[in-house]
Amino acid sequence: MQTVEIYTTPICGFCHAAKRLLKTKGVNFSEIDVMRNPSRKPEMIQRANGGRTVPQIFIGDTHVGGCDDLFALEQAGKLDALLAA
Repeated sequence: MQTVEIYTTPICGFCHAAKRLLKTKGVNFSEIDVMRNPSRKPEMIQRANGGRTVPQIFIGDTHVGGCDDLFALEQAGKLDALLAA
């Protein structure tokens, strides 16, 4: 299974929804809280090609995007393949 990293803040409902989806699929992920660790935010923005909002989700070397993008992959039946690649 691919490594999954998600940049979040504790007050973000979209972050909670994305993490909930990953948990229901049994996916282990690393969470980087950019509110508690603001020094990591520039890293997130660079990795996300300028994306400044949370969550920013990475599966392996692939930048998925945000919560809506993650759910769109799931709806399209493509998330499991990306996770397994």
